[in-house]
Amino acid sequence: MSSDLQHEDEPRTCRLCSVRQSGICGALDASQLTMLSKHTRHSKHEAGSELFGDETDITSYANVMSGVIKLMKVLEDGRQQVVGLKFASDFIGRIHAKSNALSAEAASEVELCQVPRHIMETLLEESRKLERHLMKESLRELDEAREWMVTLGRKSAAERVASFLYLIALHQNPDLGLSIETVSRQLTELRRLEVVVIRNKRHVIIPDTERLRHRTG
Repeated sequence: MSSDLQHEDEPRTCRLCSVRQSGICGALDASQLTMLSKHTRHSKHEAGSELFGDETDITSYANVMSGVIKLMKVLEDGRQQVVGLKFASDFIGRIHAKSNALSAEAASEVELCQVPRHIMETLLEESRKLERHLMKESLRELDEAREWMVTLGRKSAAERVASFLYLIALHQNPDLGLSIETVSRQLTELRRLEVVVIRNKRHVIIPDTERLRHRTG
């Protein structure tokens, strides 16, 4: 059976969605998608806008359709520490929690597909496949956090910059714990070694991720 025939009974908005298979909706069947689509709301946010605040009530969850989101923790002195990134197809929200443990800010223009909390939690009770999908995503985030603890605690400045670029290429956590000057020097060295190509201030090309991975230590 062709892919078109397999999915012709899904809502049109779901068939046209670029993250339909890679996000949470990939774990749902056509009838579940139809039910979900009656309650979802698409929203667009400019770079720098707050999506939700630390310790605010959780009223909805979301799937990232496009853009990049920064997850941040507010320290006791008021400073904000970036603790993670979310990319297209990633799930936003802490299932079954009453309030947000972090704040979230759009790092670029962001488009979200938002789902009311009670609808998502109802689907979770009905779908073991969705439950497994979110469990795998949670475990992946835990593995990333552990890896980043090693990066921050044990690696040299050069290795941390290389790790930063490598993990960004794999859609992971961006917090370096380095000064801008140190990052600039290490980027210059990676460019000299032709590990990266810096096109302009906003674009870095990684010709060979394996070469970069070897620089991460």
